[in-house]
Amino acid sequence: MTYEDELEVSINSLEKLNNFIEVSDIEEQKLKEVVKRHPMCITQYYMSLIDPNDPHDPIRKMIVPSIEELDASGIYDTSGECENTKLVGLQHKYSQTVLILATNRCAAYCRYCFRKRLVGLPNKEIINKFSEAANYINDNKEINNVLISGGDPFVLPTQLIEEFLELLSPISHLNFIRFGTRVPVTFPGRILGDPDLLEVLESHSKKNRRIYIVTHFNHPREITNKSTDAIDRLIRCGLIISNQAVLLKGVNDNADTLAELQNKLVSIGVNPYYVFQCRPVKRVKRHFQVSLYRGYKLIENAKAMLNGQSKRFRYVMSHRTGKIEIIGITPNEEHFIFKYHQAKHPSKIGRVFRRRLDKVAGWLDDLEPVFSSPVCVTDTMEELNA
Repeated sequence: MTYEDELEVSINSLEKLNNFIEVSDIEEQKLKEVVKRHPMCITQYYMSLIDPNDPHDPIRKMIVPSIEELDASGIYDTSGECENTKLVGLQHKYSQTVLILATNRCAAYCRYCFRKRLVGLPNKEIINKFSEAANYINDNKEINNVLISGGDPFVLPTQLIEEFLELLSPISHLNFIRFGTRVPVTFPGRILGDPDLLEVLESHSKKNRRIYIVTHFNHPREITNKSTDAIDRLIRCGLIISNQAVLLKGVNDNADTLAELQNKLVSIGVNPYYVFQCRPVKRVKRHFQVSLYRGYKLIENAKAMLNGQSKRFRYVMSHRTGKIEIIGITPNEEHFIFKYHQAKHPSKIGRVFRRRLDKVAGWLDDLEPVFSSPVCVTDTMEELNA
């Protein structure tokens, strides 16, 4: 069976879901409205990780539609992606990095997805001509890396992935190319069952220009024999694997779970990269977001259980103004301390700033600015109004 055949038998309707998980008639009526707005898709493999008898199963919460998605709190574009779009399907927010939206499809549709506005839905945000993206990158010499994302680019045909790499390879000022993919987690058969894909990736991952895979394990139970084998195949092809998790209520909002996840990632050769604060996405915010205060405490408690390798990740917010690291809380618990790890405006990179601490706030925009404090950090009016 090819990977395309496997995707064809994915669970993509409530009728099919009922073969694996019991859904009451009342709940099913409400879920019909949910999946009409945001489609469901679950691979057979990922469904096998769910305990059907546990309504609070963390894998289930991430992938099975919930009536909590009827809560329309939040916004769909939390990071300002539309305002940073330079060509259809190409975003250029940070000077050195270009993001390409290669597809609106994934092997599995995560219910917390920050691109919920487009994944699995007809839209006009996906790249039409990859050659135009390559020309844009070639003309802008400050760009030194490309992130190919979506959706999930690894659901695309291998031939198309090869064409992307062939177009990008001649661009001399690119230091590396990244693929953002959750396929090793939700659909490892795509990697294990397609030697052509591995051959293409290996042929383009050279000693002086590596291909990076940024994958997305959120819970230690996602690290299975099959997902580990998929990661191992990629590593053996010369690829470098990083992980960006999302802090999710009811999934991994527990210090022991987070510590176990990071330790297991290091053991299989995956580098901890980011733990993201869940974005206030419409139909996601109330369902999955943990407060910044609780999130910071959880992260610090988890780090106390980690070694130097497994605690290398940063706890960050992907805000419209940049990637903001949550670096601390003042001893009197009056202020959060933040730092621009990356910024839309380069002058902000590395700057430290504060906001008044609010124990229930989940996002920077929910916090009041601070205009004076004895804490020695570089607050300016520009930063405070970020």
